[in-house]
Amino acid sequence: MKRALFLLLFGLFGCAQIPEGVVAVKGFEVQRYLGTWYEIARLDHSFERGLVNVTATYSLNEDGSMRVVNRGYDPRQNRWKEAEGRAHFISGSDLGRLKVSFFGPFYGGYNILEIDERNYSYALICGNNRSYLWILARKPELSQDVMASLTQKANYLGFDTDALIYVQHKKMSTH
Repeated sequence: MKRALFLLLFGLFGCAQIPEGVVAVKGFEVQRYLGTWYEIARLDHSFERGLVNVTATYSLNEDGSMRVVNRGYDPRQNRWKEAEGRAHFISGSDLGRLKVSFFGPFYGGYNILEIDERNYSYALICGNNRSYLWILARKPELSQDVMASLTQKANYLGFDTDALIYVQHKKMSTH
């Protein structure tokens, strides 16, 4: 049983891949990416299931890696959930390909497929495979035009955009 669980976890998080036919952004600027991003939409997965008011905050560590804090509110349990991880660039900080770990030695791909080059106000992210997709923004909402453009690109790349979950962002206490 332990071996099967290890293999499952390794398969999900053990490597930082990018799906076939998908390309990460070039000319990525890490300093502009730092700060808080709101999760606008995502494909469902167990570690964020049911969460609302989801944010991801990025800051630089002294060693050049990024600290990642994902936070969301679970209305069923009436509490905030938070996970802290570490991200490392896979091949240079100007390419939007990172590996992120929230679980010790297990890393998953964090691939930036689209970013607002002018203002860094939105981003389209995928994981190791087409089961992981996020749309992030600097504000809790995005214009319909930008959402349409990002979902169209994701659909073209083979992601199941009909299954996207649109994250609710409501004003509430942060404690």
